[in-house]
Amino acid sequence: MQTMRATTWSRRARLLAALPLALAAALFTGCTVYEVAPGTYAPAPPTTFDRSWHAVAGAFEDQGVQILAEDRSTGTIRGRRGGIDVTAGVRTPADGSVRVEFNTAGATGQDPQLIERISRSYDRRMGR
Repeated sequence: MQTMRATTWSRRARLLAALPLALAAALFTGCTVYEVAPGTYAPAPPTTFDRSWHAVAGAFEDQGVQILAEDRSTGTIRGRRGGIDVTAGVRTPADGSVRVEFNTAGATGQDPQLIERISRSYDRRMGR
């Protein structure tokens, strides 16, 4: 009788020890892993508007113009350098191209070439 109880107890202990392994196996067999197909993937290139927008902001920085406001919805970036206010407009006409326009106001006599330097910095950043 004693050996029968010991055998039953030993079986129960083995079953209890195997139970967590069985549960783990059951959980992980239902998981599916999807792998990316082999090859080289690059992020999508920025849109023409995005490229122009970043080039305008970079041109301002190149020429020491502090950006005061950016409004992508209207395509306007406003900045200031010394007593000169600088505004850039980035527009997308119906044909899908991008048009960029720079304007200065204020004490432009302090640095009359500022707008030309900004324009050149923009062109350089656009790869022109």
